[in-house]
Amino acid sequence: MSYVDGMVAAVPTANKDAYLAHARAMAAIFKEYGATRVVETWGDDVPEGKVTDFRRSVQATPDETVVFSWVTWPDKAARDAGWAKMMQDTRMQAHDMPFDGKRMIYGGFEGLLDV
Repeated sequence: MSYVDGMVAAVPTANKDAYLAHARAMAAIFKEYGATRVVETWGDDVPEGKVTDFRRSVQATPDETVVFSWVTWPDKAARDAGWAKMMQDTRMQAHDMPFDGKRMIYGGFEGLLDV
């Protein structure tokens, strides 16, 4: 079963076009290094929760939109190898994120169910 990297971030709403350009550039690099799919989503219906929610998880301000993204890899070994190569790639090192990366949350997930 495939392996997934997931990410949630708060992006200034005014930076939507810059974020999309950033996402396209990163997607090309991910695919080059073995990712099978890259999905970027722009928050549209992100409700406030009673205890926690997506907005609070990344400390989104009223002028920010929550993005939810994932990258699918064939397996964890392919993901680990891809990330190792990407971290050495000067395109990754030179690319500025159009959002506050300190508030981004991310992680790798082993596939459990895919129907």
